[in-house]
Amino acid sequence: MEDIVLFEGDGIGPEITKEVIRILDCAGLKFNYHPYLIGQRAYEKYGVLIPDEAIEAIKKYKVALKAPVTTPIGKGFRSVNVGLRLALDLYINLRPSRSYPNTLARYNDVDLVIFRENTEDLYTGKEYEIDGGFEAIKTITEKASRRIIEAAFSYAIKHNRLHVTCVHKANIMKKTDGLFLNLFNEISKNYPTVSIDDKIIDNMCMQMVMNPSQFDIIVTPNLYGDILSDLAAGLTGGLGLVPGANIGTDAAIFEAVHGSAPDIAGKNIANPIALLLSSCLMLDHLGYINEAKKIRTAVYNTLNDGTILTKDLGGTASTTEIADKIISYL
Repeated sequence: MEDIVLFEGDGIGPEITKEVIRILDCAGLKFNYHPYLIGQRAYEKYGVLIPDEAIEAIKKYKVALKAPVTTPIGKGFRSVNVGLRLALDLYINLRPSRSYPNTLARYNDVDLVIFRENTEDLYTGKEYEIDGGFEAIKTITEKASRRIIEAAFSYAIKHNRLHVTCVHKANIMKKTDGLFLNLFNEISKNYPTVSIDDKIIDNMCMQMVMNPSQFDIIVTPNLYGDILSDLAAGLTGGLGLVPGANIGTDAAIFEAVHGSAPDIAGKNIANPIALLLSSCLMLDHLGYINEAKKIRTAVYNTLNDGTILTKDLGGTASTTEIADKIISYL
């Protein structure tokens, strides 16, 4: 039996986690879950957002499933998500986005995967006071850039993806983004069956809005990846449908990337699909390929049916009702 660290999170986290575990159980996946608190609930109980025991549990069991958590804003706290990624060196942020029927998607033919470098860039949080303001340090290293680019190309080969796009701002940031782009071009030569191109970040945003289906795999430094991931989610029906994974050499956290939505917490109206699809990425990671495929098919069939949809998808169904519908297709 697999050991999984479980973060139920804040706000709507516990209720969507409950339904996801129920669906996994109905799919025959009986895991040994180890629950820990992080985020707002951890702060209220322990006085810290990420207790040491939570980090040690991930190091021990290697895999975690994480619902959204709350980080207090404007009080000097580092993001819980950023803290976890840096503490565990989870250098890959994997964000697939695809179109589903009967949702609020702007396009019906999107199927792209974003590989976002997850440990450096402006997210190191190195900010300093200067005369008249502040400055932030943008860090781009060969090591971090090389491993995220390699991960993107390896994924392309493994999943029969044909094209990788590098996103950068090397026309302005010639040293930092220039390093990332040069490494991309160098590494691409080792993958002759995969075609490539590169786009400047501002043009990339425009191209994604105009014609997102032209993109297959996107690899990019941290900040641009954060922006493009949410843009892709907006084009394909919102964050309630988008899974996420943070993967390193020794550990991985699979998470819904939407917020904890405290305004609707406890009302049984939150959409559990993003966390469920994140659990499918976890299943892929653990080798449960067929089970992940069955769950994804059940999600697709539920959305294609269109009679049971949560409010964010244009319907009126409850969290429990849409989970029941997915289970019926399993």
